[in-house]
Amino acid sequence: MRSSRRVALATLAVCSSITGTAVVVGSTAGASEERATTRTAVQAAAQTGALIRVDQLGFAIGESKSAYLMSPKVAAGQPYAVIDRHGRKVLSGRTGADLGKWNDAYPHVYALELKGLLLPGTYRVQAAGATSAPFQVGTRGMFRQAADKTITFFGSQRDGVNVVPGQLDRKPAHLTDKSAQVYELPVFESPDSGTTVGELKPVPGEKVDVEGGWFDAGDYVKFTHIAAYADLMLWASARDGRAGDAKLVGEARHGLKWLDKMWDEKTRTVYMQVGIGSGNAEETFAGDHDVWRLPEEDDADNDPYHRHLKNRPVFRAAAPGEKVSPNIAGRMAAAFAIAAQVEPNRTKARGYLTTAAQIYAQAKTTGVTQLTTSLPFAYYPENRWRDDLELGAAELSLAAKRLGDPRSKVWLDQAKHWAGQYLLHEKGGSVGPQDKGGSLDLYDVSALAHADLIRAIRAHGGSSASTRDIAGDLKAQLDRGLARAGQDPFRAGAKYDDFDAIPKTFGLVATSHLYRQVTGDRRYDALGTQQRNWALGSNPWGTSFVVGVGTSYVQCPHHQVANILGKPAIGAVVNGPNNVDFFEGGFYGHMDRMKPCPANGVDSHEVFSARGARYVDDVRSWQTAEPAIDFAVTAAYALTLEGNGLF
Repeated sequence: MRSSRRVALATLAVCSSITGTAVVVGSTAGASEERATTRTAVQAAAQTGALIRVDQLGFAIGESKSAYLMSPKVAAGQPYAVIDRHGRKVLSGRTGADLGKWNDAYPHVYALELKGLLLPGTYRVQAAGATSAPFQVGTRGMFRQAADKTITFFGSQRDGVNVVPGQLDRKPAHLTDKSAQVYELPVFESPDSGTTVGELKPVPGEKVDVEGGWFDAGDYVKFTHIAAYADLMLWASARDGRAGDAKLVGEARHGLKWLDKMWDEKTRTVYMQVGIGSGNAEETFAGDHDVWRLPEEDDADNDPYHRHLKNRPVFRAAAPGEKVSPNIAGRMAAAFAIAAQVEPNRTKARGYLTTAAQIYAQAKTTGVTQLTTSLPFAYYPENRWRDDLELGAAELSLAAKRLGDPRSKVWLDQAKHWAGQYLLHEKGGSVGPQDKGGSLDLYDVSALAHADLIRAIRAHGGSSASTRDIAGDLKAQLDRGLARAGQDPFRAGAKYDDFDAIPKTFGLVATSHLYRQVTGDRRYDALGTQQRNWALGSNPWGTSFVVGVGTSYVQCPHHQVANILGKPAIGAVVNGPNNVDFFEGGFYGHMDRMKPCPANGVDSHEVFSARGARYVDDVRSWQTAEPAIDFAVTAAYALTLEGNGLF
């Protein structure tokens, strides 16, 4: 049920109009009550005193370590102490300078330096009458364990026959995808609306097998654009430190098998999407977002109104044989090409390389206007594409080099070209309304593309001079994050008043490692650590945004299976804080079968809202609490690099 910043509110308004749901817009009275509750919470916070925020996973022995004291009162120079699990004081110090105001309830924030913690163990920090959540100091293996949980989430998201029962007791679902009807592209009410106009029009005689893959987020639609990103990052995680991890590689293979189904090499066709988000304006059929349910129920649902839930439509990225959007071609090619770098069976690896080359050759590279991501495009409004072509070509070059294919140099030259074009367009500011780079995420894969291009250049004997500009852009991305962190009392390097704050935060973690790997420059190590800390608890909300990591993590994700069954979606990574404007007017009501969570409906995090950002741990709050596979995989890659200890 994810949506872009442009259609966020419109999507919920559409849902409220669909027959058969129980979504209602919050009343003015409800909004007034909510504001009153907020005022009370702010007053209570001022009375109860300070809080301490810390990375609830913990720290590696040799890295920088810190926690943060949020206080309603001036606390400069106040003593603090670190205690072990037996309650013994093992470290002490005094708060330094005030880092600045967070909000009216907590106008003072102080860093608590913990670098003296050098022995493995479980600790807490105490200061100004507050005690932090527990955290670990130990080996980098703890980061691998956290990464394992994010991989578990992929098992929870599987579709088709080959599901992993796991914590959520998953069952095979959408078996009708085995023979799915292809439809013409739908017509939407407006560019920012998910509501279609009229009936979907089938392509006569065209059915395809699109069974399998992963659900995108808390709903059950499958997107090739997002799945390709997720899969290439899984393969990159295997290649860059975990090639022997059967669970990780198994998920990567599962994703690649589905991507292969979304590519028809005979007709040169890419299929872009399975399922449709919303129903039509005439209310003759429902869309995926309109019914809160378990996925396996769709196969037995014979309600004519739900016909596109059981027999899900498939849509092409372009007509057979036509060139396809470069972003989707580049990242699909990259997924197969990285798999070719990892696959131990060289015959299979060559097959992956062949598929990668075929898809890459279908990329449209001239006259590119609106990219292909999802239907509607506004759900995932990507504006960059040269980074995808750079990544695809760099991975093809590395795969070909490994397999002794002479085309390696050809693809290397193509990767250099697209890197140059990416740098030109980024500096020229022509990427559109999206924030310029700053981390690795669904919308900008340049960090991985740059790092792997540098690897490919060096594999062909290139000099350091030939990689200077590419490495410089990696540095520039980190500098942008560093500048933001310097203005934030909790050292956040991503924008937390916009969508995708948490994946962008993990993207900065990954980028800091990639930069150090290709340059040897360690100046951004502390920035990377601070960003991991922020995502896992060192934030004003005191929340770990990865389910199952830490002691105070997301409790009410906007995830249908987890909510209906009342079980945790272990490893799910959510959006995190978002713009306060999305909550004007109060909350929307609960859909049919949506279990209220929290049970009392109270937003216990509202007291920490500030700087235009709010985090709501509520099943209704898809803006902040919905998980997605691209969120999880960015975290998985970052935590894998954190766990390596190689860079």
